[in-house]
Amino acid sequence: MENKIRCGWCSASDLYKKYHDEEWGVPVYDDASLFEFLILETFQAGLSWITILNKRENFRIAFDHFDYKKIANYPEDKIESLLEDTGIIRNKLKIRSAVTNAQAFIKIQEEFGSFSDYIWKFTDGKPIINTPKTLKDVPATTPLSDEISKDLKKRGFKFVGSTVIYAHMQATGMVNDHVEDCWTRNR
Repeated sequence: MENKIRCGWCSASDLYKKYHDEEWGVPVYDDASLFEFLILETFQAGLSWITILNKRENFRIAFDHFDYKKIANYPEDKIESLLEDTGIIRNKLKIRSAVTNAQAFIKIQEEFGSFSDYIWKFTDGKPIINTPKTLKDVPATTPLSDEISKDLKKRGFKFVGSTVIYAHMQATGMVNDHVEDCWTRNR
């Protein structure tokens, strides 16, 4: 596996390589997994993804394994305990946005049947296959991520700017941005 060519962004650590090889760009249709990625991406805003990956298990424990129904009803004392948890990113606005986003996530499920049905409708249920030759060819945002971001904000979501949404689209396989010579390109 170490002889395989990968996208250049993941070479810094074995954890990054594992994430790249097993998760990044693989289509996700499960609401629980989509919510986890969404929350992690919102915490990543302004930070590196490896920072989030290194704390992912801590986030899972702190946020009740991303049970959005529980998170939507977090009382103030739970929020205060999260602000003291050194295993996660202790940003007050991001922690509070996780609660707000869980509530908005549930509203989308009620309206569309599932968050998956909602989010994947933007790509007609299929991944967008891009053909970047190098990392320089991979955008940070697209008109589609702008559109999704705007719609999510209208529905009450926080920390869902276009860059966060495009990263979420990449992570959950809504877009395939593996570079041309990456071994996972055509899996």
